[in-house]
Amino acid sequence: MNSFSLDYIDDLYVQYIQDPESVSETWRQYFEQFLVSSPATARKRNAGVSQSRRASASKSAAAGSSAGKPGGNGSALAVAQRRGSTGDEATDQALWMSRMQDRVNQLVREYRVRGHLKAQLDPLGIDRGDRPELSPQRYGLSETDMQRRLDSSAVEHVKGDTLDVILTKLRNTYCRSIGAQFMHIDDRNIRDWLQQRMESTENRLDLPHETQRRIYARLADASIFEEFVRRKFVGAKTFSLEGAETLIPLIDLALEKAGEHGVQEVVMGMAHRGRLNVMANILKKRAMNIFWSFDDPNPELSRGGGDVRYHLGYSSDWKTARGDHLHISLCFNPSHLEYVNTVAMGRTRCKQDHRGDGDRRQVMNVLIHGDAAFAGEGVVQETLNLSQLDGYRVGGTLHIIINNQVGFTTEPEQGRSTTYATDVAKMLQIPIFHVNGEDPEAVAQVVALAMDFRNEFQRDVVIDLYAFRRWGHNEGDEPRFTQPRMYAEIDRRAGVREQYLNRLKALGKISEEEAEEIQKERTEKLESEFDASKNHQFVPDTQTLAAGWSDYFGGPEPVEPTDTTFDENLLGELVDAATRLPEGFAQHKKLKRLIANRRNMAAGEKPFDWATAELAAFASLLSSGHAIRLTGQDCQRGTFSQRHAVQHDVKTGETYMPLEHLATNQARVELHNSPLSEAGVLGFEWGYSLDAPDSLVLWEAQFGDFWNCAQVIVDQFIASAEDKWNRLSGLVMLLPHGFEGQGPEHCSARVERFLAMTAEHNIQVCQPTTPAQYFHLLRRQVIRKWRKPLIVLTPKSLLRHPEVVSDRKELAEGSFERILSDKDVDLSKVRRVMLCTGKIYYDLKKSRQERELDDVALIRLEQLYPLESDELIAALDGVPRDAEIFFVQDEPRNMGTWPYLKLNFGDDFNSAGWTLVPITRAESASPSTGSMAAHLMEQKELIEAAFAGL
Repeated sequence: MNSFSLDYIDDLYVQYIQDPESVSETWRQYFEQFLVSSPATARKRNAGVSQSRRASASKSAAAGSSAGKPGGNGSALAVAQRRGSTGDEATDQALWMSRMQDRVNQLVREYRVRGHLKAQLDPLGIDRGDRPELSPQRYGLSETDMQRRLDSSAVEHVKGDTLDVILTKLRNTYCRSIGAQFMHIDDRNIRDWLQQRMESTENRLDLPHETQRRIYARLADASIFEEFVRRKFVGAKTFSLEGAETLIPLIDLALEKAGEHGVQEVVMGMAHRGRLNVMANILKKRAMNIFWSFDDPNPELSRGGGDVRYHLGYSSDWKTARGDHLHISLCFNPSHLEYVNTVAMGRTRCKQDHRGDGDRRQVMNVLIHGDAAFAGEGVVQETLNLSQLDGYRVGGTLHIIINNQVGFTTEPEQGRSTTYATDVAKMLQIPIFHVNGEDPEAVAQVVALAMDFRNEFQRDVVIDLYAFRRWGHNEGDEPRFTQPRMYAEIDRRAGVREQYLNRLKALGKISEEEAEEIQKERTEKLESEFDASKNHQFVPDTQTLAAGWSDYFGGPEPVEPTDTTFDENLLGELVDAATRLPEGFAQHKKLKRLIANRRNMAAGEKPFDWATAELAAFASLLSSGHAIRLTGQDCQRGTFSQRHAVQHDVKTGETYMPLEHLATNQARVELHNSPLSEAGVLGFEWGYSLDAPDSLVLWEAQFGDFWNCAQVIVDQFIASAEDKWNRLSGLVMLLPHGFEGQGPEHCSARVERFLAMTAEHNIQVCQPTTPAQYFHLLRRQVIRKWRKPLIVLTPKSLLRHPEVVSDRKELAEGSFERILSDKDVDLSKVRRVMLCTGKIYYDLKKSRQERELDDVALIRLEQLYPLESDELIAALDGVPRDAEIFFVQDEPRNMGTWPYLKLNFGDDFNSAGWTLVPITRAESASPSTGSMAAHLMEQKELIEAAFAGL
């Protein structure tokens, strides 16, 4: 249906008045809503006009007598008369009125749906063109009709009887400095709530003097800081906020509202633009610390580490005007812009969990984006998609877009296929508010509306702050090369602080003397901070780890062993409890045998397989008070149908996770199947781990190869965060790895990439080959106080390999061994030693048995990093100097562990009197063949090469 359907509906309505049976049942029901009584009764009352309709017709006729009779050329009644008449004047009047009301209702809806397209959003005043769909003439409404009295039920929140008054108020609401997109929301209650809030006030707050003065003071803070820095550090790169200074009062007002809503902590993520200003004026970082970083007088403090000043994070406390206290944390962020989004969400979720904030109201997430990045980066969609998922919900994120209307040098028509940078957010059932950044009071209205919406519905909300960059992408850039017209307009414009000051002075809300005092106070304070930063004895503040991290440390790996033993009987009881289901639970018949086997393992009657060892590790940690969070694609069942941590009742579909029911005082456990996302979800879990030092936080890839979709998170956060930002994490990445002929994207977790970025004991890379090793590795990750990310190459085919088992006693009494020696041979008598990792060990062992060799040793490297030369050489203690030392791997020669071993340990083997010889697949651009037959052929050749000459 659209406006062109009106004539057709008019004809149907005339037919209905004359004979209700002449139209379909659907249309009869539709038309009956306009009649109080039945059609038969209505015809007895002057051809179908109810008393209320007669009154409306009478009012319309009276209005027409003063503004021109209904039926004049172009009026709705004239059109109705041309289309047909019932023969009764009162009925024709009512019919005309209903037709006119339909047209008005459609026009009102167009303002709600498309009024934002006419809103005056651009501070540079660029014309957005005409919008004919917002013209009354488009709906057959004349100038005469504009003065008629109408039923205003369709705009119940707008007070006014005539169309002219109603349209004026709708234009004020939707077409001034605020453009609202909300009609895509399916929930009628939400739309009505937003309409009431906007239309009843015409989208404008009546601000008290104190708030207006506060807004001006915050604008002064923002602009004076930028001017001061530009004057003192000429040409320095700062990613200035100038042109978008209203961001500071926007955040200020949002924090004030957050305090009113009971929020106690705020986690923020943002890119570069305005970050220094936000740190100085929102997080209250001492300006002297910021100024000191420009001079950078002590390079020794940052040798080989640290980060640029506009990537750094900060945290502080905030006190609202009414006395509420909030703690604010600004996340560190590299140049990869939007990738911090889910990191901040993960931190928010973890803080909520620590507080027991199941309602997700005490900790709030705020993300500040750039327009080009919001439209261009795929991780934005991943971020939005997490917002309403149970495993990732944070109670609604406030998204703020600093809309520069250009990305570096790329204009919107080159950078996106959508009308707005924010259109991707329409995938959610949330409002999007576009606002002119040079109208601070409109910004105040939008902030109040957005924060109240978030508090009411606990959903994300978007504020699109239209602004510009006064100095280009950075202070060393010349934007006039590529945007000459835009910058010609920018050069003519006064700053928003000056414009708002002139408005307040005109209203008598502030005097020139007050404004000068504000500027003088801010400038003198900055001068004082600047002078202090020049003192040669000045030492900048460094933020230490949060209080929750006081018992944990980074740096080099400790040499002391970690006790990961656990009482054997209690371990059996816990694993048994982790297999129990509620009475009456209808378990899938194929799982009954698996669960029965696990009970036998728990009782010590069968050795533990891989999945049961993992279950035992989880249960032992939960019973000791360590929370566990595991997410990943299909992780509840396990990609290879090995875990089944969450059971599904085959009759009711209800789910049950036995790990939640081990004991009354156990720690919290969460296992969530993730969306089909790697970058966003891995970022979330890394962010979660930043505030969970005593928990086991794990992310599992569906196949190990898939983490390369999250390469940015690994490179820029996981591997380098301690070096750049002094931030520790104990995140575990579980990456299924093994060459079994499943093709290039399902074999290799690309261990060579992790090993290439290892340095300064930044991460751990391990490939355990027994269930007991895996059990102790997971326990070690939590029990010892050394916190580093752990990369685990987990098996696939070995999950059910008959030799990949461990006795219950090995779990209870053992420990994780970084190198597993060969206990089946006498090292002093071997002719050849094969160093290896992972699955190929079992292939080599099988071949050795078939060849009945007792002079070949197989030594497994279980921890690839950190790995010291002396312990690697010590593992060969007793091996004759004339023995051959091979390193055997499944991967091609340019991949896997070999390049790392050769680079880091090749000379050490030579010094010890051995030559380390590789046995690998040939160099390749792809990890593996896609042919099963070719894979088997290559694997046979690889094993033959390993045993050649014996």
